[in-house]
Amino acid sequence: MIGYLKGTLEESRPGAIIVETGGFGIRVLVSETTRENLPGIGEDVKLYTHMNVREDDISLFGFLKRDELDMFDLLITVNGVGPKGAMGILGIFSVSDIKYFIVTASSDKLSKAPGIGKKTAERIIIDLKDKIPSDEIVTLSDLEADSSAAFSSVAAKDAVEALVALGYADREARRAVSNVSNADSMDANDILKAALQYLF
Repeated sequence: MIGYLKGTLEESRPGAIIVETGGFGIRVLVSETTRENLPGIGEDVKLYTHMNVREDDISLFGFLKRDELDMFDLLITVNGVGPKGAMGILGIFSVSDIKYFIVTASSDKLSKAPGIGKKTAERIIIDLKDKIPSDEIVTLSDLEADSSAAFSSVAAKDAVEALVALGYADREARRAVSNVSNADSMDANDILKAALQYLF
């Protein structure tokens, strides 16, 4: 099994990248969050990897951080959550968010990930809640308060809530609003319109 891959980033497209190492171009499947945080083309990159072997396919999944790989490995142990579902979850939620949702039994939030329905989200919580170390649970208690405090204006917070109501994940909504210029001087409706343009 390949524990990690180190080489030169040669190509980056939605869902997959090419890393050249030892004269080979290795195709690695990545989440959009991972792809957004990669270095530029031609620069060195190191990815922690999981190799998934099936009768008709061998796929390599890559992660910039070890804790993302660890969470991926946990998620795919849950019945009904394959590699694609695990990548969908990690593509819109941070590892801290996922742990918090599991600890607080927030199946409604987990189910916002692509390919993850309500029943699957509940199964994730049941199967993994005892696998989150107790010392990590303590540090997660203020996660939601911290995320809402990231925006200084009430209008920005309202825009985030509106995006979540429209079906966007919390992290995705916060990212969109944070990319709106001069949000502090705009009302919630204008921020929402600008954030939607960013998402589209």
